[in-house]
Amino acid sequence: MASTPIQRLALVGFGEVGGIFGRDFAKQGIDVSVYDILFHSPESREPMLAKARDCGVRASESLAECVHNAELVISAVTASSSLDVARDASKTLRAGQVLMDINSVSPGTKRADAAHVERSGAHFVESAVMAPVPPQRLKVQMLLGGRHAAELAPRLNAIGMNAVAVSERIGVASAVKMCRSVMIKGIEALAVECLFAARRYGAEDAVLASLDATYPQMGWREKLPDYLVSRVAEHGRRRAEEMREVAQTLRDVGVDPMMAEATANRQDSLVDEMAAQNLKYHELTPFSWIALAETLSKAASNKKH
Repeated sequence: MASTPIQRLALVGFGEVGGIFGRDFAKQGIDVSVYDILFHSPESREPMLAKARDCGVRASESLAECVHNAELVISAVTASSSLDVARDASKTLRAGQVLMDINSVSPGTKRADAAHVERSGAHFVESAVMAPVPPQRLKVQMLLGGRHAAELAPRLNAIGMNAVAVSERIGVASAVKMCRSVMIKGIEALAVECLFAARRYGAEDAVLASLDATYPQMGWREKLPDYLVSRVAEHGRRRAEEMREVAQTLRDVGVDPMMAEATANRQDSLVDEMAAQNLKYHELTPFSWIALAETLSKAASNKKH
């Protein structure tokens, strides 16, 4: 793997993360090509192409066109599409190229991705993104895994990223992310269930006071409740998908994923309840967990009557 600065980069997946990375890479003068299946959607095509122009990146009409001349390909798609991207990209990738998969999938899925990519002669590096991307952007911590992780990390850091190689084995970095998600996404799901029930009993102030007394450093009487519930309201579907990958991660080592599966169901459930009331997260500004809980409570009450 060359140690020269990365000059040509491809992003497969041009959602929230792809947009942030694309803009920040392009600002450095890196040639960035992007591809997303939404480029083929009649409803989404023009807004997505406009987003690409605004970010200063080049929209590609196919996955093959996007990755063709890239030194580094970053796969930033949904968990369910990770394997498809690796398989399809491997038809075009060649020796000397690197595909870095940053998707939240199980170690087993990462290893399957790697098998597809490496059959093409290209290198595969897994990456576990360890925090929400928007606040830190390129500086979000990434744990890398694979035989070429140690070579790639300094090249990523040279273009403003925060990458650390943790293992030569594919699966270790993603295991860190998956096991962490049991806790992080679980806390979000617990917050929704706890607080929405407390609101219906008129007990939320006392509940939050008790939580704050037990864990004063967490901010239960400040911004934390809105933050935790907002993550589910905005990204619940994607988080539920990730938690099902977490569940598979646990099964693969003989751990019953009862909490992971319940977390996935709770994340999905809030999105379903919002959709039933035609509530869109971006319209809930400024976001308030109490306002959302109250709206859904009224809807549930009206349904009973």
